[in-house]
Amino acid sequence: MTEFVSTVLAPGDGRRIATLLVSRPPTNALTRQVYRELAEAATELGARDDVSAVVVFGGHEIFSAGTDMPELNTLTAEEAVAAERVSGDAVDALAHLPKPTVAAITGYALGAGLTLALAADWRISGDNVKFGATEILAGRAPAGTGAARLARAIGQSKARDLVFSGRFVDAREALQLGLIDEMVAPDTVYDAALAWAGRFADYPAEVLAAAKYSFNRDESAAGGGR
Repeated sequence: MTEFVSTVLAPGDGRRIATLLVSRPPTNALTRQVYRELAEAATELGARDDVSAVVVFGGHEIFSAGTDMPELNTLTAEEAVAAERVSGDAVDALAHLPKPTVAAITGYALGAGLTLALAADWRISGDNVKFGATEILAGRAPAGTGAARLARAIGQSKARDLVFSGRFVDAREALQLGLIDEMVAPDTVYDAALAWAGRFADYPAEVLAAAKYSFNRDESAAGGGR
C-alpha cells in the first residue's frame, strides 16, 4: 500500500487514461518515499495493457514545491548520494514510461517538482502557475537530469538563465519559453490534460511505445541520461 502516490483509471471500456496522483499536502514536497512510490507507480502503469496514456497530477492546489528540504538537511553525505539516486530513478521511470504522459500543473512546479514535470511528454498548466529551477536559492544545484531536461525543453541559454538565477516564471512566460504546451484556466487544468492524453488513445500501444523509445534513445545518445 502506498502513502503518497496513487493511480486512478478513468471510467470507460477498453484502454483508458490513468492518473498518477501525488498527494502529500500541503506542498507535495518530494521525499525519498514519494520518489520510491512514483517509480513503482510508473513501472506498474507502463506494464498495464488497459492503460493508453497517463496524466501526472499533484491535485488542484499545487503540483510540487520540489525537494523536501527538512528531510534532505538531515541526511549524511552518503545518504544524500543515495537519495539523489532514488530521485533520479523515479524521474527516469516516468520519462521512460512507454505511453504518452501529460503533466497537469497547478499552483507551483519548483526545483525537483519542475524536473518531475519535465519528465512528462507534455505539460498543461493553469494561467496562475509559477515555475522555477529554484535549487540555487537553497545553495544547491539541480540534481540528476534536472538542468539537462530543462535545456532540452527551452534551450541551453534560457535554461542557464533560470538555473543560475532561480527566478520564478509565470505561466505566460513559460508558454513563450516552451516550458509548457498549453495554458488554461486554473480549474480546467486536469480536464485539459485528460483531453490532451485522449488524443492518443486509439493508436496501437506498441507503436506509441516504439515512437517514444526513439526519443529516449536519442536523448541518451546526446548525453541526456543520468
